Amino acid sequence: MKKILLITLSMLFAFSAIAQAPAPAFIYPRPSQHAVLTQTVGVTDITVTYSRPGVKGRKIWGGLVPYGQVWRTGANEATTIAFSDDVTINGQPLPKGTYSLHTIPGRDSWTIIFNKTANQWGSFNYDAAQDALRVTVKPEKADFREWMSFDVPQLSTDSATVALRWENLAVPFTVSTGTTQKVLSEARAAVAAAKPDDWRTPYRAATFANDNRMPDDAMRWLDQSIKINENINNLYLKARMQARAGDRMGAIYTAERAISKATPQDAEEVAEIRKDIESWRASK
Repeated sequence: MKKILLITLSMLFAFSAIAQAPAPAFIYPRPSQHAVLTQTVGVTDITVTYSRPGVKGRKIWGGLVPYGQVWRTGANEATTIAFSDDVTINGQPLPKGTYSLHTIPGRDSWTIIFNKTANQWGSFNYDAAQDALRVTVKPEKADFREWMSFDVPQLSTDSATVALRWENLAVPFTVSTGTTQKVLSEARAAVAAAKPDDWRTPYRAATFANDNRMPDDAMRWLDQSIKINENINNLYLKARMQARAGDRMGAIYTAERAISKATPQDAEEVAEIRKDIESWRASK
């Protein structure tokens, strides 16, 4: 009995010593370092949070990372991916939110898994019942990369290619945001609700439509802006649109009207307009 009591007391003293021990003087670095990729696509933010394992001379695919098994897609905690708006992944809808990103590597195809349980260690407690979406993608041969990473090799207003890169493979998938149609719908609503003396809202809507090659919407909103308040900004935009449409004489006339509306603070823009006028005259 005394022996048991002594052992129990020793364990209690040991636990007490551990509890009262000072914080470590330094923090050990993780072998696989933490990384974050943030990319805005149109108006939608994509954030990938992961840890970066290294090749370190090992066989990766079909070795360290087995084929046909769920993988955490990195090291340490499961990789997570967050979307600030609803998106589609390779054409399939996915609601906005934060997901753990698991994969099932294969020789010829991979399964990308977006799981609703975002915070988990690796894939050890992965539950397929919590999957929000699975898509099948094709891996591609790529230049050697020692440290695993996520890249965005292709980007536009409406979509981005996100690619997992490690060793000699790239595993891409496409995130689509529908930004142009979304913003266009919002612009129409904003112009319809604008106050009678608000020239800026239709001007901004026209700028967006022009940048995205929607000349009919752009010119309609621009004419509305000019009717409310003719100024250097909306006139210069109209001149550029006329030049793009091939009406250089009209563009020159409108650009000169824009200069006539200039204030002393518009000196830089006036110089830019004059350069455009010279260019349009030279190309007549």
